[in-house]
Amino acid sequence: MGIALLPFIIFTVLWGGVGIVLPIFVPKGPNKGIIQVILILTGVCCWLFWLCCYVAQMNPLIGPKLDKHTIMVMAKAWGNHLKV
Repeated sequence: MGIALLPFIIFTVLWGGVGIVLPIFVPKGPNKGIIQVILILTGVCCWLFWLCCYVAQMNPLIGPKLDKHTIMVMAKAWGNHLKV
């Protein structure tokens, strides 16, 4: 399974809007620079967190732990008769 393009585009546009577009519209004031940096860092961190979670689901490292009885029942139900 590869990356689905639609969720990648949607979330990139969403967090790109937070990190790139919203800092442009911050009103003038003594904290304008700080608010812009906060918005940029929020967009970058949230996008990176989403990307890591999304990519981790493509190839999970931990599978289900089944006991021997469950495996035998599944094999019998699927037509693969295993000998013990």
